[in-house]
Amino acid sequence: VQLQASGGGLVQAGDSLRLNCGVSGRILGTYTVAWFRQAPGKERSFVAATTWTGTRTYYADSVKGRFIVSRDNTSSAVYLQMNSLRPEDTANYFCAADRTGNYRIMRIRTAYQYWGRGTQVTVSS
Repeated sequence: VQLQASGGGLVQAGDSLRLNCGVSGRILGTYTVAWFRQAPGKERSFVAATTWTGTRTYYADSVKGRFIVSRDNTSSAVYLQMNSLRPEDTANYFCAADRTGNYRIMRIRTAYQYWGRGTQVTVSS
């Protein structure tokens, strides 16, 4: 399984941005795909996740109501629509996949077996 995140950039506070996670390889319906982010000097933290079927989504409290994670069934992509961006959203964003789909541990970085390279999001005030 390979993942590739893209779509980052430099935006102003209040703007929107959509990140794309291209997923390839043999993906089963049990997989969970998540977005994490890491700011300089900080731990990599959970942002949002979706089941591969797209039927269930989960969010960190800090992004709930502003970010939307979704799955494109036609292209095997997972998106992160980020609205009302804030300077504190500035980070390197990564997508990851967990083949077990265990929603109890989906917020834990070490639960994920597959990671893509990050894409940088910078929000200016």
